[in-house]
Amino acid sequence: MLPPNVFQPIGSRRLTQMARNTSVTSTARRLSFKSPRSLNETQNPLPATFLRGGTSKGVFLNQDDLPSNTSLWPAIFLGLMGSPDPEYGRQLNGMGGGISSLSKICLVKPAEEKESKELDVDVEYTFVQVGIRDSDIDLSGNCGNLSSMIGVFAVDEGMCMPRIRIGEGGGDDSQITLGSVRAFNTNTQKVIETTFPVRKGEGSTLLDSEYVPDIDIPQTSIAGVSGKASVITLDFHNPSGARTGKLLPTGNSKTALSVQAPDGTSTSVPATLIDASNPTVIVPYEALSSLGPSLEEYTRGKPTESVDEMLESLRREGALQMGLDPSAKAQPKIAIVRPPSTKEDDRNEVDVVVHALSMGVLHKAVPMTLGLCLGVAANVEGSVVWDVLRHSSSRRSTETPGLVKLKHPSGVVDVGAKFDEHGNVISAQVVRTGRRLMKGHVWW
Repeated sequence: MLPPNVFQPIGSRRLTQMARNTSVTSTARRLSFKSPRSLNETQNPLPATFLRGGTSKGVFLNQDDLPSNTSLWPAIFLGLMGSPDPEYGRQLNGMGGGISSLSKICLVKPAEEKESKELDVDVEYTFVQVGIRDSDIDLSGNCGNLSSMIGVFAVDEGMCMPRIRIGEGGGDDSQITLGSVRAFNTNTQKVIETTFPVRKGEGSTLLDSEYVPDIDIPQTSIAGVSGKASVITLDFHNPSGARTGKLLPTGNSKTALSVQAPDGTSTSVPATLIDASNPTVIVPYEALSSLGPSLEEYTRGKPTESVDEMLESLRREGALQMGLDPSAKAQPKIAIVRPPSTKEDDRNEVDVVVHALSMGVLHKAVPMTLGLCLGVAANVEGSVVWDVLRHSSSRRSTETPGLVKLKHPSGVVDVGAKFDEHGNVISAQVVRTGRRLMKGHVWW
């Protein structure tokens, strides 16, 4: 069942565009028409766009194309992704790719009038994590990677105009015009702003200028993705307590969690339970590796049932301590961290080595919201990440405070956080890239 509060409309439907001191001339703009009332009235196939955001790929839908009765949505999502696939786990009957980072959907629509005024946002969106072998539809968290493409999709679909900042590309990119879109994420009730290069659309003039996203400029690359693309900056505003209401749900920088060791015995390990954009359980590699020799093989990608069971018991215990439903497999995520070895960091450029788990699967990269949690935790005195940094020879005191370099199996990623004078998190920031892959219709 979908949580009943997630999809409730927050205000009256707004059909007009929030033009930022420009007039709207696009004939391709889509307005919010009356949603279908049943599955029979729902288009099949549905209009859809397939996008890469960071190290994830997902199907983006206009929420207004879905039935107004949200209890009908799971059937659409499961059919669209090819789930459940209990025997093979490959989702060959749908758009999914057999791993959690490829079994995702984003529902986007223009912001309601109340949100637009009170939160100064352009669009709102809901992230859907679709089960692979089962029929789980999880709305308990957000996807940071796909969040990077919400603004691009919204502008492409004519849901809003980007907020233009001419000549703010910085450095060699000072002549690049940037546009930003502010989006309200219904899963976490937080505002995320994406900023990306834009260019004048065909037929636009200085007096009547309509900008379109320009995301294929070879500006930067990210670990886990081949090639270069435009810089897309994500700012997660006030990320603390996205699910639990607190940065540290237990009130402590460390909490002892009971865990079932690979040999079947029960013991406890120190963990940092943190909620910054998504709830995460952060545990030291050393504490887990002391429970058995299987962890090293596991982090190298060799499945080990005993380690799977140990980490799942850790996730469930962490969920209980954070006041979350332990049966929701997508939350919290798990990060296993340690200082880099000399071999791993021969250039003295890495702060923390991390292995990330989501939906019971070891990631080849770092889920972006998990990375943001690590960036924030690095500045929480006494946290597991704080302790790791104390033993990391690479910690560069002369660099910008709050910036942390995370090494994961696919490379290195920078994450940052801004704090006020009282130690409260103002925002967390990360750079991603994205690419348009397909626009058309998808059968469900």
